[in-house]
Amino acid sequence: MDMLWSGWGDPAKAAPLPDAVTGLLRDLLGVKPRDTAPHALDEIPLSEPAPDPALRALADAVGGPAHVRTDAETRIRHTRGKSTPDLLKIRAGDAGDAPAAVVLPSTHDEVLAVLRACAEHGLAVVPFGGGTSVVGGLAPERSAFVALDLRRMNAMLAIDPVSRTATLQPGLRAPDAEALLAEYGFTLGHFPQSYEWATIGGFAAARSSGQASAGYGRFDEMVLGLTLATPEGTLDTGRAPRSAAGPDLRQLVLGSEGAFGVITSVTVRIRPLPRTRVYEGWRFASFEEGATALRRLAQDGPRPTVLRLSDETETFVGLAQPDAIGSAGAPAAAGCTAIAGYEGTEEETARRREEAAAVLRAAGGTYLGAEPGERWAHGRYSAPYLRDALLDAGAFAETLETATFWSRVPELYAAVRTALTETLTAAGTPPLVMCHISHVYENGASLYFTVVSAQGEDAVAHWAPAKEAANEAVLSAGGTISHHHGVGTDHRDWYLREAGPLGVEALRAVKRRLDPDDVLNPGILLPVD
Repeated sequence: MDMLWSGWGDPAKAAPLPDAVTGLLRDLLGVKPRDTAPHALDEIPLSEPAPDPALRALADAVGGPAHVRTDAETRIRHTRGKSTPDLLKIRAGDAGDAPAAVVLPSTHDEVLAVLRACAEHGLAVVPFGGGTSVVGGLAPERSAFVALDLRRMNAMLAIDPVSRTATLQPGLRAPDAEALLAEYGFTLGHFPQSYEWATIGGFAAARSSGQASAGYGRFDEMVLGLTLATPEGTLDTGRAPRSAAGPDLRQLVLGSEGAFGVITSVTVRIRPLPRTRVYEGWRFASFEEGATALRRLAQDGPRPTVLRLSDETETFVGLAQPDAIGSAGAPAAAGCTAIAGYEGTEEETARRREEAAAVLRAAGGTYLGAEPGERWAHGRYSAPYLRDALLDAGAFAETLETATFWSRVPELYAAVRTALTETLTAAGTPPLVMCHISHVYENGASLYFTVVSAQGEDAVAHWAPAKEAANEAVLSAGGTISHHHGVGTDHRDWYLREAGPLGVEALRAVKRRLDPDDVLNPGILLPVD
């Protein structure tokens, strides 16, 4: 099943906003209904597809013309990603970044053949997994490109129950990977908000982080080996779980966002399926108090599998539990909601819950019972659908995220909130800015912001200064430009500053060696040379 071309996920799961939320948007933020309806798919104009000689070469590379598609619907469905600007553009009928063709390889060798064909015919290549990028990672800075859809590469190639590893192809969607592993009694434990649609290759290419990262770790921590197809050949990494044989080339591929090559297999660490899962809610008087409690668990344990904290605004609005927004179940009390989740054996889960509860109470937490946690677990993939409903109602809704060390969390939190609030207020659309901590480490944490406002006359142009101000605030306050969304084009200029001139030149040298013709995702991660 394909994702909704003009929004997120399964069209059957889309739902309008509750009347209470629509009234809040109108009264608090001045949101007005849209003047015009979005374009229909068959109304969107497209440029000409790739020329026939290139299409023939691509067909030869992937076993025939059935696996090279140039119809309008397929090309539109592979246009850009799922950020709010991406969706606003496609809804307005702008498919200027559509691929000239969509190519579906089934093997590593076919990927290599596609790369050679594209280099020969002057086409760029954008690896396409679930299409869930929210940072401009699927819109290269070249007009003629093909989307390399990896959905046919969707198998589990090997499983080693003794070593607890599995080798997966890049086009395997996360739910399918979990189903295959579950047959052997294992789980990957990687559940980002994009879980229902994202792929294994995309997780590796963007350094994804799942909502159970406190217990299972980030995806890059799970990766033990990678195979990369490049225009210059094949790069194999990961002969052992750890090695002192030079720099770890896996780290060069992780987070490279298709700019160095196409990931064609990933070997990952797997864990036994948990026997029990328990989620619960806690209340703290302030975001600062709650962050201190999370830090104590992250540093000294016991660490829950899921650990997240919504600030006062996010708690009040109810975004800590997206499926409760506008309902009687939405939280109304002051303070901040924290969610703690525990997975494992019954005995081990009970022990960690009891010990963590003592820490949370000592830090000022009030136990809210299982209901808030279970409601969060039930609705944890609902937020992107809520974003679509907000856009339908005429609101602007977007997210951004960062991370820093614990000592800098208060400053970073304040700086980004201030930058967003001041910029959008000055533009005549005062926003609602919400934040949560959803990934914790011994030494720091991530901050995930959600911004809702009126759209303004040109919503995409209206958002650009606010996004730029937030990016500047992130770097100035000591944060990283991305914790798990990636760089793409949206964060590229700030990533260059974060990496520094020498670091950028080192990456350029790698790019030139692996991709001398700049075939792979030009302009993503690094500017076009």
